[in-house]
Amino acid sequence: MNLPLAKHAFIPEVRSKQASRVLLYAQLFLFDILAIGMAFVLSAAFWGFQAGAIGSTQLVLMMLVPFIGFALNNGVYSSTAISSPKQNAQSALLALFFAVCAVICVTYALEASHRVPRAEAATGLALSAILLIANRWLIAHTAAPRLQGGPLNELLIIDDLEIDCDGIENVLHMRVIGIRPDLSDPVMPRRFGQLTKSFDRVIVACSPGRRELWAQLLLTCSATSEIVMPEFDRLPVVGVGAIAGHSTHIVSRGKLSTTNRIKKRTLDLAVTVPAIILLSPLLLIIAAAIKIETPGPVLFRQKRVGRNNQLFDIFKFRSMRDDRCDQNGDLSTARGDDRITQVGRLIRATSIDELPQLFNVLIGDMSLVGPRPHALGSLAGDQLFWEIDQKYWERHALKPGITGLAQVRGFRGATELRSDLTQRLDADLEYLNSWTLGREFRILLATVAVLIHRNAF
Repeated sequence: MNLPLAKHAFIPEVRSKQASRVLLYAQLFLFDILAIGMAFVLSAAFWGFQAGAIGSTQLVLMMLVPFIGFALNNGVYSSTAISSPKQNAQSALLALFFAVCAVICVTYALEASHRVPRAEAATGLALSAILLIANRWLIAHTAAPRLQGGPLNELLIIDDLEIDCDGIENVLHMRVIGIRPDLSDPVMPRRFGQLTKSFDRVIVACSPGRRELWAQLLLTCSATSEIVMPEFDRLPVVGVGAIAGHSTHIVSRGKLSTTNRIKKRTLDLAVTVPAIILLSPLLLIIAAAIKIETPGPVLFRQKRVGRNNQLFDIFKFRSMRDDRCDQNGDLSTARGDDRITQVGRLIRATSIDELPQLFNVLIGDMSLVGPRPHALGSLAGDQLFWEIDQKYWERHALKPGITGLAQVRGFRGATELRSDLTQRLDADLEYLNSWTLGREFRILLATVAVLIHRNAF
C-alpha cells in the first residue's frame, strides 16, 4: 500500500509509533518491578519468617536498585523487547545476574551475608527469572496489534532504481515528493527533514552513481538510514540490512535510540522546570530593564534551523534596538556593535540573554545540550555556513541546544573566518557521534565556567 500524501506532496500523513513504543517500555519496566517484587513475596510466604534474617521487602529493594541500573544501561527497555524478545530476555536475565552479584558484594562488605535466607533468596531469584521471561513473551505477543505489525515506522523512497515493493506499507517515488539529494539547495534538507521526521527507518533505492549524494542527505535526518544494495542480495555482508528481500547498505543507525532520547528529555525537564521557577525573579527584572531602556518587545524571536532541518522560533532577550534587530541572522554581531543597547551589552556578556531559551527546551524545540541553532542566512566570512561544508546539515539530526560541546571548548562569538565554523562543526559532529548521558552532565557543568566569555559581545 502506498503512503497517502498530505496537503503538500512531499509531506506524508503517518502516525509516529514512538509514543506507543514508550508506553510499551514503561509497561515492561513496571511489570519487571512487579515480577521481582512478587517473586520474593511468594518465596517468603512459602518458606515462612526466619528470625534475624533480612526480610523480603529489604531483599526486593536491594535487588531492584542494581537491576534497574544494569537493565537501563544494557538497553533492556528498547525495541528489542518487540523485535527480538529472546535477546531482550537474555539481557534482562544478565541484569538480574549482575544485581545478584551487587547484593552479594554489599552484604559481604557490611558483614551481613549470614542474614540472607539462602533458600528464600534462591527461590525468589528463580521465580524472578521465570516472570521476566514471561513478561517478554506477553509483550511480544500483544505489541503487534498496538504497533500495527512492527515497532518501527519505515519509509522506502524510490529514486531511479525500481524494486519490488510488495509488503512495504510506506513507499514514495522521488518524482512525486519533489526531493532530490542536493545539499547545495537549503530547501532540500528542510523538505527531507519534514518528510522523514515521523519515521524510524528510511531506505532509498537508487542507482550506484547516486548513492553518495543520497548518503549525504540521509545523514541529515534522525532516523536509521539505509540504501538498497541489490548486489548484496546473495552475498552476506556485515553492515547491511534488508527490506522485502533486498539488501540495503546501512548509512546511519540514527543519532539516539528511543531510550536515550527519553533519558535526554527527562534530564532537560528535570533541570528546566526548576530553573524557570528559580530564575523567574531575574527574568522579570531583565524584562523590565529592557522595556524601560528602549521601546519594543522584550523578547527577540528569530527563525533558526532545528532538528531534521526544520525551522523554529528561538527566544532570546532583546539586546539590540528594535528597529535594528537582524531577523535573518545575515550580520554577525561585532565587538563594539552600535546596535546593542546598554542592557543588551550586559546580558550578552553574561549569557543572560539566552535564558528565555529555557522555554524553547520546555516546549520541545530545543534541548539543554546540543549543537547551537543557527539562522539559515548565517555567514562565516562571506560564505553561508552550509556552503563551507555540506556535513553542516548532519548537525541537525538532534535537537539544538542552549549549550554544547563547541561552546564549552570556547568556540563562541562572531564567525568571521571559515575556521570559526569548521571548529564548531567538528565539535558538534563529535558530540552527535559519541553521545552519553555522562557527557551531557559534564557539558552542563563545564558551561558554568564559560558563561562569561571574551567572545560574548
